[in-house]
Amino acid sequence: MTELLIEFFSEEIPARMQARAADDLKRLVTDKLAANGLTFTTAAAHSTPRRLALVVDGLPERTADVREEKKGPRVGSPEQAVAGFLKSAGLDSLDQCEQRDTGKGVFYFAVTEKKGRETAEVLAEIIPAAMAELPWPKSMRWGTGTVRWVRPLHSIIALFGGRVLDGGYDIGGTQGRVVFGNVTRGHRFLAPDAFTVESFADYKEKLRAAKVVLDREERKAKIKADAEALAKAQCLTLSPDDALLEEVAGLVEWPVVLMGGIDESFMDVPSEVLITSMRTHQKYFAALDASGKMAPRFIVVANTETLDGGKAVVAGNERVLRARLSDAKFFWDQDRKTKLEARVPALEKITFHAKLGTVAEKVTRVQLLAAEIARAIGADSDAASRAALLCKADLVTEVVGEFPEVQGIMGRYYALGQGESADVANAIADHYKPLGPSDSCPTAPVSVSVALADKIDTLVGFFAIDEKPTGSKDPYALRRAALGVIRLVLENGLRVKLSEIFAAAHGAYKVSGFAPAGNVGGDLMSFFADRLKVVLREQGVRHDLVDAVFALGGEDDLVRLLARVKALQAFVGSDEGANLAAAYKRASNIVRIEEKKDGASFDQPVDAARLAQDEEKALFAALNEASAAARPLLDAEDFTGTMAALAKLRGPVDAFFDKVTVNAEDKELRANRLRLLTQIRTTLNAVADFSKIEG
Repeated sequence: MTELLIEFFSEEIPARMQARAADDLKRLVTDKLAANGLTFTTAAAHSTPRRLALVVDGLPERTADVREEKKGPRVGSPEQAVAGFLKSAGLDSLDQCEQRDTGKGVFYFAVTEKKGRETAEVLAEIIPAAMAELPWPKSMRWGTGTVRWVRPLHSIIALFGGRVLDGGYDIGGTQGRVVFGNVTRGHRFLAPDAFTVESFADYKEKLRAAKVVLDREERKAKIKADAEALAKAQCLTLSPDDALLEEVAGLVEWPVVLMGGIDESFMDVPSEVLITSMRTHQKYFAALDASGKMAPRFIVVANTETLDGGKAVVAGNERVLRARLSDAKFFWDQDRKTKLEARVPALEKITFHAKLGTVAEKVTRVQLLAAEIARAIGADSDAASRAALLCKADLVTEVVGEFPEVQGIMGRYYALGQGESADVANAIADHYKPLGPSDSCPTAPVSVSVALADKIDTLVGFFAIDEKPTGSKDPYALRRAALGVIRLVLENGLRVKLSEIFAAAHGAYKVSGFAPAGNVGGDLMSFFADRLKVVLREQGVRHDLVDAVFALGGEDDLVRLLARVKALQAFVGSDEGANLAAAYKRASNIVRIEEKKDGASFDQPVDAARLAQDEEKALFAALNEASAAARPLLDAEDFTGTMAALAKLRGPVDAFFDKVTVNAEDKELRANRLRLLTQIRTTLNAVADFSKIEG
C-alpha cells in the first residue's frame, strides 16, 4: 500500500477560508478515489496561510480489474432489439456475447472485462479535477491566466509512493500550467529557500525545520499555551476567545506570542469596546486581572522571530493600537453628550423592513408589548416600557456605528450614565439575548419582558407578511428568535399564553397599518412546535411525543406542555404505558376499519346494559374510574398522577382483548363493543393524541 502527498503552495489564503478548503479538498479527492475503485486506509488534510496539503495512505498501486455483465434480449428476438443491445454494450456482433439459460429462457449477455489502471495515472486525473471543483467563497485570476484560484498558485507537490506524478494544473493564458513536482518552500521570511520532499513524514519534518507548523490544531494549541503562559507571568489570565484563536491560527505559520501594554488613559472606555476594537482590527487577545476585569495588556501573535526578542514588533503594535483606541475613546466621549431618549427620533431613518416600517415604529410596538408581558409575568411594566423605548437607541451612536457587535451593551453603559435604573439598563443590554444555544438567557423580569417582546414582534411581523423560513433559508433569523422565546419561557418557568401575546403583537401591527390579517397565531404555534422538537430532542425527548401533545390543540403554555410531554415520555417508557399505547392502536385500527365498513361512527356512549362478558364490564368500569380520576389530576396539572391513573387500565384492556370477540354476530352487541373500544381511545386522548405516538 502506498502514500499520496499533495500540496498546493500559493500566496496567503484568507484565514476564514483555510479550514473549509482543507475539508473540501479531502472530500473531493477521497470521493474521486472511491469513484475510481481506489480504497485507502487514512486521509488527513492540513492548511496554513500559504498551503493546502493532503496525505492519503494505504492506496494500491493499481485499480482492480472489473468484470461487467449486461443482460440483453432473449435469443431469437427481433433484429432491431438485438442491434440496440449491441450498440448500448459497445459490441459489433453477437459472437462477442454469451448465451445463458436464466430459467425463464435463453438470453444474450454482454461480458466485458476492464483491466485495472495504474493508480498514478488515475491520480494525475483526479488532482486537477479536484482543484477545479474546490468551492472557494472568493477566487481570482492573475497575470494572463484564465483559471481562477483563491490566490496566485506557485507550485504543486504531487507524490505517489515518493515518485512525482506526471501531470499538472493548467492556469490558462500564456502562463501554461503548474507542473506537479516535489518542491516547496518554508516560512516566507525565516526560511524562504526551496527544498524537496520524499514523503509526508519528510515533508512535515522539513517544514518544521523551515519554521512552518503544518498542523492547524498544533498551531492553535501553541498559541493558546504561550498566551496563557505570558498572561500568568504577569499574574493575569487570558480572556477566552475561541473564534479569534481559530482566525489567528490561519494568519501565522510560525506563531510567536508577545505581550504589549495599553495606555492607562484608555482604560475608562468600556472593556467591551476596547476588546472589540483589538480583536476586530488588530487580532489581539485581551488579558484579565484577578477580579476578571480587563487589564491594560494585549497579546499579539507574530508570524516571525526577531533578533530583539519581539521588542520592535510590540512597540509597533502599541503605536497602531494607540491610534485605534484613540478613535474608540473619542466616540465614547462624544456619545455620552447625548441622552439615549434624544436619539430615539433618529431611529425613524432606519428601516426595519420595507413592509414593516422603521425601527422607531418597531420600538413603539415593543414598548406596548413589553409592558403587557411584564404585567403577565409580574414584572415592573413601567420599567419594561422605558427599557423598550431606549433599547434600540444605541444603534445611532458613534461607538455602535464603528463596532456593531456591542449594540445593546453600549446602551446599558449610556443608560447607567444618564441615571436610568439598573433594571432598565440591564434590559437594554439583554434584549437581544439569547443569541444562540451557547448564549446566556436573561432571568431578570424586566429583561425577560423586553427580550420576549422584541423577538415576538419580529416573529409576528414576518409571519404576517409571509416571510417565513423555507428549507435551509432563514434570512431574518426567525428560527433563532423562536428558540430564544422558548428558552426565555422555559428557563424562567413563565406561565404565559403565547397565543394571546401573538394576538397582541399582531394587533399592534394592524393598528399601525402594517401586516395584513391572517392566522399568524396558528402558523406561529406550528412553527414553535417544530422548534420545540429541536430543543427537546437535545434533552432526549422524542419528537412524536411533542406532536401527540400539540395535536390536542389549544396548548400555548410551554411550561405546561413540557411537563405533559415529559410525563408522557415516562409513561410510554414503562411496560404499562407501552402496552396501553399498543392497545390504543389496536382499538383504533379496529374501530377505523369497522366505521369504514359500516359507514357510521361508534362515538356514542356505551350501553352498560348490553355488556355481556365480565371482561367488558370490567373494562367499562375501569375506563370510567380512570376518566374520573384523571380529570381533576389534569386540571391540577399533575400529569404524572394522570398517567398513573391511566396505567391501571392495562389489566382490564389486556383481559378484554384476550377474552372478548369484538365483531360478535349480534349487531347490537358488536356496536356496543366498538363503542367501548372508542372509549379507550377517548380516555387516553384526554392526555395526548396517542395516534401520533410511534412504535
